[in-house]
Amino acid sequence: MPEPGDQREIKPDRLSNVLQQAGKDRDRLDSEAFGPGALTALGIASVVGAGIFVTTGTAAAEYAGPAVVISFILAGIAAGLTALCYAEMAAMIPIAGSTYSYVFAAFGVFMAWFIGWDLLLEYLFAASTVAVGWSGYFVGLMSSIGVDIPHDLSNPPFGDGGGIINLPALFVVALTTLLLVLGTRETVRANNAMVALKVGALLVFIAVGAFNVDTSLWSPFVPDNQGSFGEFGDSGVIRAAGVVFFAYVGFDAVSTAAGESRNPQRTVPIGLLGTVIISTVLYVAVGLVITGLVPYATLNVADPLSTALRDAPAQIDWLEDLMNVAAVVGLFATVLVTFYGQTRILMRMSSDGLLPDRFGRVSPRFRTPVFTTVVCGVAGAIIAALLPIDILGELVSIGTLFSFVLVAVGVLVLRRTHPDTPRPFRVPGVYVVAPLAIVCAVFLMATLPIETWIRLFVWLLIGLVIFFAYGRKKSKLIMAKLMKEAADEKATKPEPN
Repeated sequence: MPEPGDQREIKPDRLSNVLQQAGKDRDRLDSEAFGPGALTALGIASVVGAGIFVTTGTAAAEYAGPAVVISFILAGIAAGLTALCYAEMAAMIPIAGSTYSYVFAAFGVFMAWFIGWDLLLEYLFAASTVAVGWSGYFVGLMSSIGVDIPHDLSNPPFGDGGGIINLPALFVVALTTLLLVLGTRETVRANNAMVALKVGALLVFIAVGAFNVDTSLWSPFVPDNQGSFGEFGDSGVIRAAGVVFFAYVGFDAVSTAAGESRNPQRTVPIGLLGTVIISTVLYVAVGLVITGLVPYATLNVADPLSTALRDAPAQIDWLEDLMNVAAVVGLFATVLVTFYGQTRILMRMSSDGLLPDRFGRVSPRFRTPVFTTVVCGVAGAIIAALLPIDILGELVSIGTLFSFVLVAVGVLVLRRTHPDTPRPFRVPGVYVVAPLAIVCAVFLMATLPIETWIRLFVWLLIGLVIFFAYGRKKSKLIMAKLMKEAADEKATKPEPN
């Protein structure tokens, strides 16, 4: 059995090919940018975003009422089970690419393409979702200081808004794209500062709001079902869990930073599990406070936290202003981290031949994938400017859950096919935890509307066409080259004494 960190004895196969690429990525990127604290902040920046500042209100008003806190607990349990699987994969395969790289090692190029294409949907639409949420808070903040942004310029043409274009959403995507181009260390510093402000403001909101809640607003805690699945009642709690689950895509972003982390076998598992635990506690606490300040039916707005503070009997205006500032800064961080994760996945797919070479190029000056970042920024800006938040959120949820299923299955597959490969972190009770993670994810997927399934199917069908038209042949050439490099390296190494 090879020593930990020594991959020389692993048979040249899909896993060893992925590990070969890991070394190349770390040479090109800034491999010392993230420590365990910065990685946890990266995850919190993504998880504690639109889910807490926007979707908490929507899920309470449309599906679960005060029981939205149960929805977040259910989603947090599912995310925690999956995070354990991610932690083992990340420690075993410390490479940029996250789920895509793990699925490549476990199942091969065909399934890796599918999950990579799915992650494109997941990350791009997640960033756009948060950008739309950021727009709502930004418009409210500007209004509070006397600057009114016209309705037609702050609402998309599709959906209930009836505007022309969402310019604030477009603006925040452009700004985050610029920061990502400038460098990873600059991104880390900016993100750490924004996360500190965001979490601090939420703790103030929880502490102050707790003394002003009206407990009668929590009764009934689970509103009666309105006659169909998902319209309150127990089914509404479950539906809300599926809808809000998109927020937990953030811990996946932690694993995309493995190629730019110090000692990734240790720091990435810490970042993954720390993110899920801290974020779930914040979600539950905010859900309790917000539904105790105002009737849950009034929270179906773009800025529910500010609305709750403004409409609460106590009228905590000073805290409303602070929350608007925290939301604008905090959601900016979420957009930033989500686009960061997207660019690293596309870069990894390009290195495997599934996308054109330009997506994998790293700027010698900035040590970032500039072309990929700009492409993601342009696409994300268009989506955020034109589509409403409800369609975007559901698409992100189903894409996230699909990727979680494959990671949990992949852990079981690699335990069987590569039992001796070093695993600095191992899932405790893997044959219980991984199947539970799969069941939770599939169950939450089943709660989502049929229209969301249709959109996912169409998206994957488009991906299938692209794979056979371009990716399949190119990937075979890349894999053959990697196998030859591995064989040549082994042939030139001296035999051990």
